[in-house]
Amino acid sequence: MKAKELNHPLITHKLSILRDKKTGTKEFRELIGEIAMFLCYEAMKDSKLNTVTIETPITKMETGRLDEDKYAFVPILRAGMGMLDGVIKVIPNAKIGHIGMYRDEITFEPVNYFFKVPKDIEKREVIILDPMLATGGSAIDAIELLKSKGVKKIKFLCIIAAPEGLKVVEEKYPDVEIYCGSIDDHLNENKYIVPGLGDAGDRIFGTK
Repeated sequence: MKAKELNHPLITHKLSILRDKKTGTKEFRELIGEIAMFLCYEAMKDSKLNTVTIETPITKMETGRLDEDKYAFVPILRAGMGMLDGVIKVIPNAKIGHIGMYRDEITFEPVNYFFKVPKDIEKREVIILDPMLATGGSAIDAIELLKSKGVKKIKFLCIIAAPEGLKVVEEKYPDVEIYCGSIDDHLNENKYIVPGLGDAGDRIFGTK
């Protein structure tokens, strides 16, 4: 399954501001949430609805309603937290889990330090949140952790992705759907996405 890149003028516009090194913390954080909301909207296109009967001010009718309790968002700490405000506007009753990882600055490999997910996670559709899909290491580790808990349906949302990371994840987990705002050009020698947007965590939380 190939990654779904949202080629949309609004996404391109917001990404142009997000990437700009002059964009401040407040605006950067808000844009991450807005783009995440668009990604979630696209990722939910195949959602199954339950038939319910409601009464409008005019008449009764049958319509569809999402069972929000069947979904869980799992941000990869810390940068993934920046996407959470946007996606919970789409599915406000979804449960929230957390996966804590950081990148070893020598090996560039992800190091796991925290994993906490809702009860009965195996019965839910899980949407992983991480602004950057670079080498794919964090994505693969997160997917493996969730699959070890019995999760069957996983989607991965990211703001930008590198072709190298996409290839790694798609080859190992072709069943995981990936949605991204942009597929960038390549990874540099320090494993940062080019042209990218810098360190998403530092820019979201203003730590640099």
